[in-house]
Order: sequence, then structure tokens, then C-alpha cells
Amino acid sequence: MKRLPLLLLLAMGLWLWRGSEVPERELVWRLVGPGWGEIRAIDLQVKNADGELVKRETHTFQAGPPSSVTLKTELPAGTYEVWVFARGESGPSRPPRVERLTLGEEDVRVERGLPVPASR
Repeated sequence: MKRLPLLLLLAMGLWLWRGSEVPERELVWRLVGPGWGEIRAIDLQVKNADGELVKRETHTFQAGPPSSVTLKTELPAGTYEVWVFARGESGPSRPPRVERLTLGEEDVRVERGLPVPASR
């Protein structure tokens, strides 16, 4: 009987901890349209509503990118900006392309089309 309050407190803490878990999201970017064949690196930066960088990932390719690029990360529901920087074989990165992304609680896998960022 003396341990019952402690067990209840422990069970409640475990329940709260599990309930606040941030889901892993899978963001799939289908590379659509012309111009992707010359791209050799893509830098994806996910920023929250306050403009803070919450995830950054760079993908490099030897002979052009695949038809899609996937970014897996833990993100709570909310609105984000995804900054996409593309770089060819030579020269600087192209100007970034900014995509708005709104995630609901049920959005575990999100798939979007992504045109190549414009040249300078």
C-alpha cells in the first residue's frame, strides 16, 4: 500500500512522457521539371515559424540526382519553411528556393514536387 502512490506517479510520468513524443516525419521531395540533371548537390534547411534552423541535410550526387530526395526528421505539427539550395558541378550555389510546409498531427509522410531553383 505504501508504494501505490509512487507507482501511480511513475505511471503518470511515463504516460505524459509518451504523450509529448514528437513524431518522425518523412519529407519526400520529387524533383520535377527540367534542369535537375546538372545538379550535383542539394542542401535542405528546415526552419520553424521563428526562423530557427531545426534540420539541415546535404545530399550529393556524382551523376545527377535521383527522382526524389527524402528528409527524415522529428518535427512537431506546425508551419515551416524549407530552403533548398542547389549546386551544379561548378560555380556557386543557385539562389535558394523557399517552400512553405504545414504539418498536421497526422502528416507522417509528406510528398511534394520540387522544381529546380532558378539560375543566377
